[in-house]
Formats: sequence, C-alpha cells, structure tokens
Amino acid sequence: MLKTREMMEAAEGGRLADYGQRVGESAGRGHREPAHPYRTAFQRDRSRIIHSRAFRRLEYKTQVFLNGTGDHLRTRLTHTIEVASISRTIACALGLNEDLAEAVALAHDLGHAPFGHSGEKKLNELMQGEGGFEHNVQSLRVVELIEAVYPNFPGLNLSYEVLEGLRKHDRGYVRKAFGDCPEETFPRASLEAQVANIADEITYYGHDLDDGLSHRLITEEQLEAIPIWRDCADFVRENFPGIEGRLFISYVVRTLIDHQVADLVMATHERVEAAGVASADEVRRHPTNLAGYSDRLRASNQELRTFLYRNLYYHPEVAGPNRRGTELIGDVFERYLAEPELLGLATSERLDEHGLRRTVCDYISGMTDRYITEEHASLFG
Repeated sequence: MLKTREMMEAAEGGRLADYGQRVGESAGRGHREPAHPYRTAFQRDRSRIIHSRAFRRLEYKTQVFLNGTGDHLRTRLTHTIEVASISRTIACALGLNEDLAEAVALAHDLGHAPFGHSGEKKLNELMQGEGGFEHNVQSLRVVELIEAVYPNFPGLNLSYEVLEGLRKHDRGYVRKAFGDCPEETFPRASLEAQVANIADEITYYGHDLDDGLSHRLITEEQLEAIPIWRDCADFVRENFPGIEGRLFISYVVRTLIDHQVADLVMATHERVEAAGVASADEVRRHPTNLAGYSDRLRASNQELRTFLYRNLYYHPEVAGPNRRGTELIGDVFERYLAEPELLGLATSERLDEHGLRRTVCDYISGMTDRYITEEHASLFG
C-alpha cells in the first residue's frame, strides 16, 4: 500500500496526543515550497539536516575528549545520534510528534565550534562586543544562512517548528501569521522541542560517564558516592549477579539512562495532565516548561552534574588538549582578521552584510578539530 503525505497527516489525529504538534498544522517554511507527495514537512526537515555538510562535520568535532584520542569515544556526531534516538523514545511514549522531536535533536549541535565547549568559550571571548558566540544561536545561523544548497534562498528552509526548537532562550518564540492564525509570540517552545532539549542532557550524562570510566579518568569507587549512580549499580548487582568490568559499567550506564527516561516520561505526563493543555499552542502559552524530571531526580542529577564538572570536564587530560585547541582558534582567528582573503570566495560573499569578525567566526565555528589543526599548521608552519 502506498502511503501518501495526506494519509500520514490524516493519521495523526488518532496517533498523537491533543498537545502533540500536528505536521498538518505547521506554520510552514520561511520560503514557500510545494508539499512532497509522500513525505511530511518534518520528515523532509530531518532529511535536510542529515544531508547537510554541517551534520557530516560533526563526526570530527570534539564532544568531551579530543577527537581521535580513542576509537570508542563519542564525537559530536555520535552524541547527536544518541540524542535523536532518546528523543524519539520519549516522544513516542508521550504521544508527541516523533519526527519533529528527532529533527530538533539532529540539528541541535550543528553550530558547535571545534574543540567542544572550550572552543565555544574561546569564540565567545573573541566576539565580545560583536554579539558573542553561543552554539544554539549558531545552529540557527547554520540552518538559516550558512548552509547553501538551494538556488533561490540561503539555508535549509526548515519548518518553523524545528527552528523554534533550536531557539533555546526565554525571550519568546515569534510565529508569523499563517492560515487563520495571527502572528503570536509564545513564552515556550513545543513539547517536542522541550523533550529534545532534556534528551540532550540525559544523553551526555550517560555517555560522558561511560567515556570517562573507559578512559580511566574517573572510577567506580568515586561514583559510589553519587546516589543516582549507586542506586543503578545496586539494581544491576541485584538483577545480574556476577557481572563485572566493562559489562557491569555498560549496564549501569544503560540503567541510568533508562531510569532518567522513565522518570521524565512519567513526570512530564503528570505535569501535562495537571496543566490541562489541549493543543500544541496551549503548551507554548503555558507559563512554565511542562517537560521535565521529578523533583527527586532533578536533585540527583544536579549532584551528578557537579561530579562530572569537578572530576571529568576539568580533568587535566581533557582540559589540556582542549586548551591547546583554543590557542589554535585564537591564532587562526587573528590571522583571518589580518588577511581576510584567506577566507575563500563563498565565505567572503557574506563580509559586506555580516562584517569581518562575524564572518570569520562563522567560518571557524564550522571547522572540525582536524581541519583547524591542519589550517593552523599551514598558516604558521
């Protein structure tokens, strides 16, 4: 049986919760395009993100550990895929639009600089007085401006709802008028966007622990002092007596992720029921985010977050290489400012409209760890 786009949109009425974002009620795209015969708008968005150059470059961008320092360590790309998977799981359980949640998750890190958060911090310092640099804002620049694949407009021309999910701020989400809906500014994003945001957190809690233990930068003994880890470890010991080593760690991490997902699903469901929201726009108008953990798990996660920052993210073996990476960024940035002809033709075309410093920032933020290292060697010997 051939499933047309119209059939998939019609089926949403019985598949999605009242507060789920129906693709048939999408505010559309900034540039009008004809609908696809057998893909919904959010499915097309997902494909556009996956096929973008920025998405491919995530393979060689640092997550926590410098890219290339271990065969099994996460990169920005594998992190993104894991976030997308968890987002779909949560969206499915809550009756949300899985395609929308996945598309937001796949695009959420497209604006990350080389060398992870250290690189982001360095670019922010270099752009003080010029609007700064923040990877969520940069992700929007990537999909709305920098990706060049269409002849009639810049960017990927993603749906409003995906762009809304990338705007992680509290200044309001402006939706232009469409159909019978007037222009409106919402205090919140869709529930799908809220879910993707928390799935990002769940993912990095789990895989950063996994990578840190594999790299022997943190130990199981240290983690026994963290209640949420200890509870998951006790669960594994009780249900799978005798397993140890790598298998034990893997299953504790798996249990931790499952525990957080289950808590998020139940706590969000209870919050949504209590709020009585009956549409996606009522979610957007609600004064607070509805997706979130229970109070107990939120407190436990704060302890885990504090532990990771204190013992892993600032560990010398993590911070040292990333610090060297920020030095490369600074050197290359200043060289481009002095010799903008090095930027290349496509990038130079944005100089008049966006200015030299922002154009240089855009160019460097899109680089992989490997590329900027090679570029530095080429420029400085």
